[in-house]
Amino acid sequence: MSRWSHRHIIDLSNFSLEDYRSVLELANKFKALPQTGARKLPTLQGRLVTTLFFEPSTRTRSSFELAARNLSADVQSFAPTSSSLNKGETPLDTALTYVAMGADILVVRHSSPNVPALLAKSLEKAGAQTKILNGGDGLHSHPSQGLLDLYTLAYHFNSKEPTTNELIGKRIVIVGDILHSRVARSNLWALTACGADVVLCGPPSLLPEAFTKFVDNPPPGQTLDPIGQRGKIFIIRSLKEALHGADAIMTLRLQKERMNQNLLSDLYRYHVDYGVTHESIKWCEKKVPVMHPGPVNRGVEMSGALLEDQSICLVQEQVTNGIPIRMALLYLMASSEINEH
Repeated sequence: MSRWSHRHIIDLSNFSLEDYRSVLELANKFKALPQTGARKLPTLQGRLVTTLFFEPSTRTRSSFELAARNLSADVQSFAPTSSSLNKGETPLDTALTYVAMGADILVVRHSSPNVPALLAKSLEKAGAQTKILNGGDGLHSHPSQGLLDLYTLAYHFNSKEPTTNELIGKRIVIVGDILHSRVARSNLWALTACGADVVLCGPPSLLPEAFTKFVDNPPPGQTLDPIGQRGKIFIIRSLKEALHGADAIMTLRLQKERMNQNLLSDLYRYHVDYGVTHESIKWCEKKVPVMHPGPVNRGVEMSGALLEDQSICLVQEQVTNGIPIRMALLYLMASSEINEH
């Protein structure tokens, strides 16, 4: 495993192939821990991990807290509804408060994009040693979800040795509201980095043509793409055509609030055109896994019968894999701290 060079984890656009390999290798070791009888590691003993979630979460927050405890860290939770945010306190001042309490790592989720990045810069400017791990920011990025999805696919294709090599040449179809999905954006960085071709499928109002160029240019502040050659991104509007030859399917939550913006007019029509069911996956012409980052709107993005079919649906496996992936990220951040001294 190569030396870890990221002080903060904000986005996957700056991850090298070695970074992905390090995360997957370590996560796979952590995934085996319950089978060996080892429940906790002392890696983060004496460290304080704070989940600073300004936005509601079930899976991400809970699995980060379990991951931290599995590494013997102390865990502190932030509840926005009972905090001084109601009195006008800013996210930066809130973060500084927890830094003053001794937080070593802040896992930050916010509804506005780039808040974790801005907090990281502000804390560095203030001389704080605390690290920021992005737990999801607006429509921008959800790195740990992208990584757990990557690991889930690699493990499905080869449970004995789930590496980035398992994605080379694979055709992964992502269906749904791409425009408003930070999960889709993180998956585009991760999957193409590992050599997969990604087919995006959805109505024009939720999937602009510009997404075919999403990974062509690094984001502002990043001069180079660490990946020499990425997989390709395609847009196919017909679900039947998109699923032809697919190796895996990922559906995304249809955010019903978009209907208030006239981006969709009929949920039933959406399910007919883009809902994934046992019938529609026959278009793949082979048995393929189906994923969803959750929460799922049954009967919209996916049929209830498919969601409950664990021989095909990997939703629960994704939740399970979130813990070792987040353990790996926390472990690697701790190792980078050791390397800094």
